[in-house]
Amino acid sequence: MAKSATSRPSARVVQLRKGATLEMVRLTCPDAAQAMRIAESFGTAVVDGDGVRDTHERLILETVEALSEGLAERAMQIHLQRIVGAYVGSAHGAGQFYSRAVTEARDATAKAASDARDDDRDGIVGYDSSAQRKREFAADMGIQAFSLRMAAEGAVAAYEHAVGESWKPFDRPVDNPGQTLDRKAAEAQMDALG
Repeated sequence: MAKSATSRPSARVVQLRKGATLEMVRLTCPDAAQAMRIAESFGTAVVDGDGVRDTHERLILETVEALSEGLAERAMQIHLQRIVGAYVGSAHGAGQFYSRAVTEARDATAKAASDARDDDRDGIVGYDSSAQRKREFAADMGIQAFSLRMAAEGAVAAYEHAVGESWKPFDRPVDNPGQTLDRKAAEAQMDALG
């Protein structure tokens, strides 16, 4: 049997790089109640989350007003999409970092509580133990993540007010995932050879 000389064009699957959503931020960053517990337990400053949210919402809406004469409606929507995406992405990154810091603090605290360990239980006199430093670091990261969460929530609220629809992250296509620059160059050279 002879194979036919015609070939089908292969279907191209376009992979998308998913952007962070506000729901992802809410899952990784502390809420107001948890931020308050952190502040009380570690003696850190209490962040006015509502104030941060309102300030950022106002900031974005003032930006919209300032640009309204210079940008068409669609251009404004694209501009706001990018700005809000940056706020949400920043908060999500902070939330992920906070989660890792909490895991390290838990591990260090559990290790310090073990009776079977050989290390010193406490730090050097006058210094905090390693586990205590990790707990304090996680607390600081929690307050930062909460602050950025509230900024992102304010930006999303401003987007919805200005554009009239819910903000969604832009999912950008991934350019040939897994294909390295050398491989692309080789393909271009082979194409040039015929």
